[in-house]
Amino acid sequence: MVVLGLTGSIGMGKSATAAMFRKAGIPVHDADATVHALYRGDAVPLVEAAFPGVSNAQGIDRALLGARVFKDPAAMQRLEAIIHPLVARARETFLAHARAEARRIVVLDIPLLMEIGADADVDAVVLVTAPEAVQKARVAAREGMTEERLAVILAKQMPDAAKRLRSHFLIDTSRGFAAAERQVADILRAAVALGGKRAITPHQRNAMRQN
Repeated sequence: MVVLGLTGSIGMGKSATAAMFRKAGIPVHDADATVHALYRGDAVPLVEAAFPGVSNAQGIDRALLGARVFKDPAAMQRLEAIIHPLVARARETFLAHARAEARRIVVLDIPLLMEIGADADVDAVVLVTAPEAVQKARVAAREGMTEERLAVILAKQMPDAAKRLRSHFLIDTSRGFAAAERQVADILRAAVALGGKRAITPHQRNAMRQN
């Protein structure tokens, strides 16, 4: 089974691209959706214990939690120490089910794939990308987005140029949906050819040349 890691910075079109993989019949594990589910389930008592007052009858109030951790790196680390192991457990369950179903390809949709080192656990990395001007225009159109909030988000993310060097496949979403779907189809054909072997990124190729 070939495991593709799907990632991309804010405003690049990763969610829309993940939907294209699903449309092609590929199982996709969505890390963000898993977190949202955890905030309504298993993570509620753990997060409430660490951050009293952020839960209600529906689960964790994400707005209240966000206000507590957004500008506090130490608080964010405490939250991540709670959430990341739960997400990893859900991901392993997803992969086990996919193997049991003899799936040939699966996708792990992880926004901070490289930042948390999870790119080492996949067979190939698919980066969703777009020119900076397109990215900024998309983000600016989001409700509630401010320059300050965007700066905090981008500070947590590896620059797109660096991600390109560490990726096996690129999907440029600035060319429209039809072009992106063609790129997805090309990647799926290439993934089958991998046969479970990891591809070589430009970053790794340059390192081998230097050695």
